[in-house]
Amino acid sequence: MTSAVTPGSHTASWGRRILALFVDWVACLAVVEGLVAVGVLAGNPNGLGTLALFVVESALFTAVAGGSFGKLATRLRVVRHGGPGEPVSLLRALVRSVLVALLLPPLLTFDGRGLHDVAAGTRSVAL
Repeated sequence: MTSAVTPGSHTASWGRRILALFVDWVACLAVVEGLVAVGVLAGNPNGLGTLALFVVESALFTAVAGGSFGKLATRLRVVRHGGPGEPVSLLRALVRSVLVALLLPPLLTFDGRGLHDVAAGTRSVAL
């Protein structure tokens, strides 16, 4: 169960967001490398398999737990922008994750949010 976003929650800093992304990427890379090592997957673990796992992991964790593995580890949450800490639907989380994978977030920001958050109607908050 995720902790509720309180009125004192504030927009997450870019530094913590980047750290969360790094944690997610390393975790996904480790899983894919493990699957390649035991023969479940063939090919290069630095390829599209890691990117695909990142999109799936990020979307599922965000919809179910309020943030990707990296966001949860760095005490960040993803919430709907319009509501007081409302959870994010799987569709919104998937849109957000795909846009992160396309490297859209750092291109522009609006109101302290990346383009992925603007498109998905979400925001990242620090607890």
